[in-house]
Order: sequence, then structure tokens, then C-alpha cells
Amino acid sequence: MLALILITAFLFAGTKYLYRLYFHPLRSIPGPRLAAMTHLHEFYYDVIRGGKFIWEVKKMHEKYGPIVRINPREVHIIDPAFYDEIYAGAGRRRDKDPQMVAFLASPHAALATVDHDLHRSRRSQLNPFFSKKSVGALMPVLYEKIDLLCEHLKMASEEEAVINLSDAFVALTGDIITHYLYGQDTGCLTSKHFDNNGIWHAVAEITDTCHLFQFCPLLPRILKALPGRWIRWVKPKLAAVYDMQDRIARQSEKSLESDGKGRLRTIYDCLADPAVPVAERSLPRLRDESFILLVGGTETTAATLTFAMYHLLRDKEMFMRLREEVKTIVSRSDDRVPWPQVEQLPYLTAVVNESLRLGAVAMRPPRVAPNETLQYKGYAIPPATPMSTSSYFLHRNSEIFPYPESFDPERWIVASERGVNLSKYLVPFTRGTRACVGINLSYAEIYTTLATIVCRYDLELHDTPPERMDFTREMIVQRPEEGVWNLKARVVSGPKRLL
Repeated sequence: MLALILITAFLFAGTKYLYRLYFHPLRSIPGPRLAAMTHLHEFYYDVIRGGKFIWEVKKMHEKYGPIVRINPREVHIIDPAFYDEIYAGAGRRRDKDPQMVAFLASPHAALATVDHDLHRSRRSQLNPFFSKKSVGALMPVLYEKIDLLCEHLKMASEEEAVINLSDAFVALTGDIITHYLYGQDTGCLTSKHFDNNGIWHAVAEITDTCHLFQFCPLLPRILKALPGRWIRWVKPKLAAVYDMQDRIARQSEKSLESDGKGRLRTIYDCLADPAVPVAERSLPRLRDESFILLVGGTETTAATLTFAMYHLLRDKEMFMRLREEVKTIVSRSDDRVPWPQVEQLPYLTAVVNESLRLGAVAMRPPRVAPNETLQYKGYAIPPATPMSTSSYFLHRNSEIFPYPESFDPERWIVASERGVNLSKYLVPFTRGTRACVGINLSYAEIYTTLATIVCRYDLELHDTPPERMDFTREMIVQRPEEGVWNLKARVVSGPKRLL
């Protein structure tokens, strides 16, 4: 009996591998035979070795060219000219890959919505919440949180202590997004050493497990279904997020009873609006949407701030040039950097662009054209085929960005003076109908925070060797060989009034 089972399993596997190699619709796409046959290749590098598959994909392109079959069902293309075919705009259908979004275990969230039309409906409900106008209304909250961050910098200066800027930026973005989503924050910035930064640990746990959950999508669903005390035992870092979500859910009826006038709208007010279809006005929708927005609005923006500040502290001339530019718009009444004027500063924009180019999210977000057969250099990409690229490959294209590994804001200044639009190759938030909904909030946080710190404080790097800021592992965001980016600094002087 056992022998029969083994023979049957062997024949089944052999037949499947033969089909994938010689009869599958993607059989003509270049790539390693092992990758075409099985997902175990990707599993080994991303799960066993911890986020290393991106470097295998890079090797595949070096060997096979710009289009590669990286696993049995997915095509990866690194040609900049084809980017807008993958991440197409209005008028063309692009679904998400069900296998890629399953690890989020949040099917009611717009980000994890597979179907194009349903996503468009859900996205339209969120767009006003993250519009430029709404972000403008949120700016007093941003200023308040940035001032709290500056209190930590002031304290570090007075105590001649070292501050962990990585933790500080996560506390900042975490408190901003939770305040915006729920009308209350987690108090990370009010604790002396960001001791209440449980959201950061939870988000880091999510990104650490992203590849495992991608291959085993039932795991996060099981975790979410467990009683709270079991989650605290199995995954204690995730329990903080789920506990917070449950608390918000219990408070949701208060938002229904309120007309929301005279206060900042929360995500629940947004999703409980009578204009939202009844089927979408649900607690599962609120829980999933707020969970994904919390994750997306914390670590990614904090990582960009960390990366930008690291390079500014490595180059004093760059730091001082930025300070001189920001000083030209600082408010004489309260030392604030006014938004949106701060986003018009050329050199600050160049620093932000370069930080996003080199420090952006590195995961590949597949798209599916359900009804189109796309053509790329003689290769047909059949309908329903997941196709992807990573911003890493576009942002480090040496033909577009010479010396691509160098942090050089000047490249954006020179390009602008020559009339070259480099921004069309900057895609940290992807593009098309599925681009990141929080782009306006993220830019406001990055610009305002960098400008404020550079204006008010003199800092110097402390105990931050380059390897702590390297990119060697892709865990949605960029990670060094061990742990997370870890930026420490000593506050030499500050705060200072510049006017």
C-alpha cells in the first residue's frame, strides 16, 4: 500500500513538472528550469534564507535577459518601458494575484482586494480620506507629533545621550497613523524611550513573517481566528495590534451615533458614511482596512525617514545645504516649516526623491491582466498570468541613474535644469489604479519631519556602521543581514531658533 502511494505521488509530481516545463502557457518564457518546475526554489531563498529571493531574481535577469519566468506561474520584467503595462492606469483592468495577497489575511481591505472593480469601489471610499485636502486638515496633528519627537531630541541633547532615530521615526509615524485612523494614538512619543512602541514590534513581526505567510496563507487566518489569550501565547507581538483593533471595533457604534462635525474624521467615519454601499459598511471591513493602513502607514515611511537622515548625517555639506534652503520658508511666529510650501523646495525634494529611490519598499507586487494577452519582445504573456517587477530594479537602472548605488540628490537638480523628467522613473508607491493610497500623507510626513529636524538640531552619527543600513534581505521593506535598519545619533546642539 505504501509503495503504491509513493508511486502515485511520484507520477503525479513528475507529470506536473513535465507539464510546467513543456506544456504550460509560460513554457517559452526564459528562466531556470528549477524555477519553472517548482515554488520550492523561491521558498528556499525567501523563507529558509530570509528574504534572499530578490538576489536570485537579479541573477536570473543577468543570465536570461529582461523577461524571466521566476516561478511556475509568474513572469518578472525589468524593462522600464514596460512598467506601465504591468501597473496600468485607468481604463485597463489589473487584478491582484490572489496568492500574493493571501498572506495579509485581510480580504476586505482595498490593498488585498483581488478583483479590479471591487478594488476601484473600495479605493474610491478611501481616496477622500487621503486626499491633499484631508492631509492638509491633518497637519496640526503632524506638527504636534513632530514637536513631541523634537522633545526627545532636546532631551537627548541636554542629557548628552544617544537617541535611536529608527525607533523615533517609527514612534512618530505610528502615532500619526493611529491618531488619523482611530482618533487616538498609542502614546509612543510620550514615553521616554519609546517604551510603548508595541505597534512597531507588531509591524516588524508582520513583515518578518510575510514570506512564510505567503506560502502558508492559512497561518495568518488561523492566528486571527484564535482567542486573544491564545494569540498572546503564540504571537505576543501581534496581539497588541489585534487587541487595539478589537477595542476600536467596540467603540465603533459611537461613531455611528455622531455626525462627525467639528472633529477630524476617523477611518470608521469614512467607511460608515451613508454613501458607502451597505455591504461594505461592516466591522470586518473596518478591521481589515485599518489593519492594512496601520501596517502600510508605519514602517514604510519610517524607513524612508531613517534612510534619508542616515545619508544627511554622513555628509555634513549636504545637511547644511538643506538647512540653508529650509530656513528660507520657516515661519517667523512658531519656527514651523509650512506645508505645502515645504514640498516645493528643490533641494529637499531632491533629498526625498533620492531617499525613496534607494530606500523604498523592495517587494514585487504582481498584477494580473485578466482579459489581455500582453506582448513583450515577441513573448506572449497570457491572460491571468501574474507579472511583476520590483522598484529596486528600476531605481538602480544605471542607464537612467548613473552610479545608481550612490546617494546623490544633485542628480535630480541637474536633471530638472536640463528639462529631464527623472520622476517618471521614481515609483516607490507603484503606479496606476493600484498605487499606494497614502502617498500624500507619506510625503507630508517625510518633508515636514526632515525639514524640521535639519532646521532645529545638529546631530552626528553614533555607532551606526554601514552594514546596519545595508539592503541584503527583502521583507516587504529593505532589511540588513540581521534585524532592521538601526540608526543612532548624538544630538550635538539644539533646539535653535533660526530667525
